[in-house]
Amino acid sequence: MATVTSKTPPKSFSFSISNPLKPLTPKSPSLRFPPRNNHHHHRLSVNAAVSPPPSDTPSPDYRFEILSESLPFIQKFRGKTIVVKYGGAAMTSPELKASVVTDLVLLACVGLRPILVHGGGPDINRYLKQLNIPAEFRDGLRVTDATTMEIVSMVLVGKVNKNLVSLINAAGATAVGLSGHDGRLITARPVPNSDQLGFVGEVARVDPSVLRPLVESGYIPVIASVAADEAGQAYNINADTVAGELAAALGAEKLILLTDVAGILEDREDVGSLVKEIDIKGVKRMIDDGKVGGGMIPKVKCCIRSLAQGVKTASIIDGRRQHSLLHEIMSDEGAGTMITG
Repeated sequence: MATVTSKTPPKSFSFSISNPLKPLTPKSPSLRFPPRNNHHHHRLSVNAAVSPPPSDTPSPDYRFEILSESLPFIQKFRGKTIVVKYGGAAMTSPELKASVVTDLVLLACVGLRPILVHGGGPDINRYLKQLNIPAEFRDGLRVTDATTMEIVSMVLVGKVNKNLVSLINAAGATAVGLSGHDGRLITARPVPNSDQLGFVGEVARVDPSVLRPLVESGYIPVIASVAADEAGQAYNINADTVAGELAAALGAEKLILLTDVAGILEDREDVGSLVKEIDIKGVKRMIDDGKVGGGMIPKVKCCIRSLAQGVKTASIIDGRRQHSLLHEIMSDEGAGTMITG
């Protein structure tokens, strides 16, 4: 949810942008990447389903009006890093997956610097089932022995990551697939109760050196949430945590967590009680009062931690909604709950 003031109510829009991402020269002396191919223009078409223009016959200038209304949001976020954690229904529905990919490419085309972090629970479960390996969870975390860790790495890095990279490339941008192992991007350590969970880790350290030249050159990094410790042992890390720590290390403008819920609710039994915006003190009070519970607590704590480390805003949004990323960034309405420092 952006904080740009707009007096005009949200409108449905359908517009096309024909503009390649401009290659930028990396500032890092040790890591250089070739500029993206600039021979041809990529045509991107985005459609958001809201109410049509009031007239039966839309004005020829309608699309230009919509583009004009997007200008303050584009100006606000142009050149800024946005870290998106991708998961939930948006990973399993082909339509929602296409929506997320299209949104990312459009945001990159208008000058934002998106970074995508992902897990892949459903795919991991499917492959474990095919291999007759039972999936076990404790307190919402996957129990990960050596065999399961091997499957997790193969599925997240070899399948899910490369599929997302291919989809983004096909949509007109240029993505680069990474995991926490690459360039020592993330150093892991075991969680405190590793004797019960196995190779489940947490983030010990982030070194974003490998990411900066990629982002500055116009690439979209796609990062799988596995990493190794100092000795090289691989760990499965919660993707929300990875996204939050990366956002903090990069000084991101915004952290966005895609979820399967509308956002933070004042009353967990009432989907109409969505809290649109709240600060850290307010959301901590909601946790103390029991209004935030279950799987939402670690997501909220992830947002609080990233905000405490310098991220400007963190949003928990409804990934079941078409083009939720555009609704969150390019409108005052947003697509969930925005938490501020």
